[in-house]
Amino acid sequence: MEERNTARELGALRTALFASSLLCVGELAGGYATNSLALITDAAHVFTDVAALALTLFALWICSRPASESKTFGYHRAEILAALVNGVVLWLVIAFIAAEAWRRLHDPPVVAERGMVAVAGAALAVNAFVALRLREHQDRSLNLRGAYLHVLSDLLGSVGALAAALVILLTHWYAADALASVVIAVLILVSSWNLVREAVDVLMEAVPAHVDVEVLQQALERVPGTGEVHDLHVWTLTTGRYALSAHAVVTGAVDDDFLLARMAEICAREFKIDHVTIQIEHESRRAAEPAH
Repeated sequence: MEERNTARELGALRTALFASSLLCVGELAGGYATNSLALITDAAHVFTDVAALALTLFALWICSRPASESKTFGYHRAEILAALVNGVVLWLVIAFIAAEAWRRLHDPPVVAERGMVAVAGAALAVNAFVALRLREHQDRSLNLRGAYLHVLSDLLGSVGALAAALVILLTHWYAADALASVVIAVLILVSSWNLVREAVDVLMEAVPAHVDVEVLQQALERVPGTGEVHDLHVWTLTTGRYALSAHAVVTGAVDDDFLLARMAEICAREFKIDHVTIQIEHESRRAAEPAH
């Protein structure tokens, strides 16, 4: 059953990636043909979906590669590096869009409104299809949920582009195109900002957002036979995978293997940390350890 679910997830991702890629190219061409900055901006927004979907597929593939002697944690961080590059490139796109929108607000060019309505309507339909395709799989992993949220944000962008097209069609107020592009650019900025921030946090080995180190330490110190836990570090290997290292001073009242098994169980069940390394100390060596 698990293999079949995985195959379905991969199928949904591939379908979504194919549809989003066609939409990105179509909106870019439609935006150029109709002289619509909103469509071109929405095409850039769709590109964030394409990148997110590609990264999700890439993560599923790269995580299956075994660790090596030179890469003992495997290739999990490749996903994070790609996400960081993707976010920075999007910032450059946003800078170009903002400059063009400012120029168009002061001197709005004529837009082929009927063509803009057609392209924006088609984009809305494609985004709705992709969102429905991914919806049933969003709870399977953080990667899949992230891809689903990307598509939802682009669905809102398509709504904005279509609304601007209808306003222009009904009122001939061409500045609506530039205003819609600014709104969509803000959506891109929000999603790319979160992408870059999370990638930097992972690369800086920051504590995962769902982990309170003090609560974690207290939970480990409540394990029978534990005197204290120190030199505690928690970090993210890649999306949804977390690691911990710590020193545990034990009293000798219980077996060391039992104590380690209990701590690993707490880390996995309560804090979703699956890679646990704990050094047992029968006498505290905290004073001899380097300060952090």
